[in-house]
Order: sequence, then structure tokens, then C-alpha cells
Amino acid sequence: MATGMQRKKQSGASEPQQKTRRVSKKDQILALFMSGINEVEDLAMITGSRPSYVGSILQESGLMKGYFDLYTSTAHPMNVYSKFFANKLGFKDMEAARESIEIIDRLYRQFEFAKDRAGQHHALSMALTMFDRARWTGKGEEADIFRHWLMARLNEAELFRDEEEVGDEEEQRLLEE
Repeated sequence: MATGMQRKKQSGASEPQQKTRRVSKKDQILALFMSGINEVEDLAMITGSRPSYVGSILQESGLMKGYFDLYTSTAHPMNVYSKFFANKLGFKDMEAARESIEIIDRLYRQFEFAKDRAGQHHALSMALTMFDRARWTGKGEEADIFRHWLMARLNEAELFRDEEEVGDEEEQRLLEE
């Protein structure tokens, strides 16, 4: 009398079947994208993922460029200023947050000296991003370092200027529009 295994071999069946692995959200996102569903919001809804996760998966896979949100790695360039901050900022502890603020502040001041408003804006955006990332991951003390720096920059901002003080041609053009 043949055993179960012998019967399978005799009937041409293969070795015991392996369990099928569960398809990951990453695999689902990539398959759906390759099938033509290209909108981050749609992919997020279908897979039950957050748009940030979908965007990061597509960027890491080289299928999408130019997606940015709070959780996009600083390693993905957003603009010409991104390279100054890439892989240099963190908030894992108080020391990392302080070092990050020193970098942000140094660059902010350099952009200020050069009258590069877009560079200053990017520095402010990076500080706000780090503040949000820290606070939403339960790092309140680290987040506070970024908050204090941001508040100081906002408090020193000039909100009103005399027309004589506006020397920048672009600012003058914007005022005339």
C-alpha cells in the first residue's frame, strides 16, 4: 500500500506545496502602478496606505520623481537648496536636534547675507519639517528645539518696509503687480 507521499510522486505531483507568502503593500503598490494606476491618492486608497508611503515606495523604485511631503527623505532633492541639507538633519536625541538647528541656522544666515529669499525659505521649511517629524513621533523635547528656532525667526521678520528700502528688483516687480 502506498503512502500519501508515494501517491503524489506516482501521480506526478510535486513535493509538498510551500505556503504562499502574503503580498505586501509595497508589492501591491508597485503592481498597481505598473498596471496603469499612477495617482498617489488612488494607490493609497486602494492599498489602505498613506500617500506618503506610496510616494516613497514609488520614488525608491525609480518609478516617480518630484513627490514631496513631510516624510520625503532629505536625500531626494526638492530644489537646488536640498543638497545643503541632504542627510545632515536628525532628531533622534537632543544633541542631534541641536546639531540640525546649527546647520539650518548657518545656512539660513548665509542665504540672508546673499539676499537669497528662496534659500531662506527652504531653511525655514526644513526646520518646520523637522519640528513636525519630531513632534509626531513623540519627541517633544527635540521638537521644541526646532520650534524655538522657528519662533525666533518669525519674531525677527520684518513685516512692513518703506518703499525706499525695497531694493531687490524681483520684490519691486511683485509690488507693482
